[in-house]
This record gives sequence, C-alpha cells and structure tokens, in this order.
Amino acid sequence: MISSVCIFGDSIMKGVIFDAIKGRYIFLKNSFLNMLGMNSSIKVDNYAKFGCTITAGKKIIEKHLETLPNYNYTALEFGGNDCDFDWKAVSERPDDIHLPKTPLDEFESIYSEVIDSVRGKGSKPVMFTLPPLNAHRYFEWISKGLNADNILHWLGDVERIYRWHEMYNLTVLKIATVKNVMLIDIRKAFLEARNYLSLLCEDGIHPNEAGHALISDVIRKSLPSMT
Repeated sequence: MISSVCIFGDSIMKGVIFDAIKGRYIFLKNSFLNMLGMNSSIKVDNYAKFGCTITAGKKIIEKHLETLPNYNYTALEFGGNDCDFDWKAVSERPDDIHLPKTPLDEFESIYSEVIDSVRGKGSKPVMFTLPPLNAHRYFEWISKGLNADNILHWLGDVERIYRWHEMYNLTVLKIATVKNVMLIDIRKAFLEARNYLSLLCEDGIHPNEAGHALISDVIRKSLPSMT
C-alpha cells in the first residue's frame, strides 16, 4: 500500500501553467498532483522547482537524501529544461554553436546517478516521460522580442524543436529500461489524444488544466501496479 510519495522535477511537476488571461505563469489549483493528494490518502511532498534541470534537481535531491527512506516512491520528471537553449544568444549569434542547458550525454549520466542515489536510500524511483510540446507555439513563444529569423536560421526548421525534445524523452525511456525503473508514460497519453494541442498552454510546452486532468488519469491507472 502506498502511503507517501516525494516529487522532484520541473514546473510541470510543480503544477505551473500559463494563464493567458492574467498573462503570466501561475500555480494551478487543480494540478495533477493536487488532485492525487485530494483524492487519496497518499501523502505527497512536492520539491519540484520551476526551471529545474537534472543538475539542479540532483542538488535538491541531495538535500533530502536522509528523508527519502520515509517515502515509498520518489517521482522524477526532468528533461524539458535540460534540452532548452539560450534563445537570446541564438538570436544574436545564429551562426555560432550553441549547447543546451544540459548536453544529452550529461543528462543521461546525471539522471542515472540520481536513480542510484534514490534506490540507495530505500525509496523506489518512478520516472515520468515528457509531455510533448508543440514546436510552432513554442517557437513563437521563445522568439518574442528576439530575432525570429535568426533563430529559425539556426534551427533549420521549426520542427527541429520537437525532434530535439523527443531525443531527451527517448533518453528517459532508455534510462528507465537500463535501470529497470517504473515509468509513467504521460507522453503516450497526450499523443493518443485526438488533439493534444488542446491540452497545452499558449506557450506550447506546459500542460493546461485539461492536460493535468489527463496526467491525473494516467497516474491513477498506474497506482495498482505500484502497490
């Protein structure tokens, strides 16, 4: 029986969405984790952080290592920020080489270390796949106030954003397989939806309230296999 879960990850795990009316990011009251906590007796402690990469996440996890034995499961969701770039730098110098916040091989190595650390403390790691982004919405979002033509020149084509993001998700799948970690595949659920764009915010990358409801359903279906 699951009694407690701790959460580490980025803004998606934190329940952040973009509110188009307010014109800013807010914490969603009906986020999937809040819904999970309200509709079950499971204790959920959320240490996710907006903008968190796997490198920053590892440091946060290290601060909580001694309390991890108190949790049946440690949920992890990283990659969305790791694969991102300094778009201002890309806009200003489109012919330069630009590296993501966390290069792919480093992402895999650090994430694997995190898995080992969590297991070493007696908590069972659970990995989340990345919800799919919409390349065109995200391109418009990151290009605001910048030179969109230069960014597109560097990208080659807008859909490269999706392909690049997908590489990090494939690495998540690889780590889960190699390390034999339970995986909650929220990406699959989004892609199976008739119109997954309706599940994303205006920025093209954060799930909206409907997206969080879908994630909540995926988690509930996964709970029996976790008990």
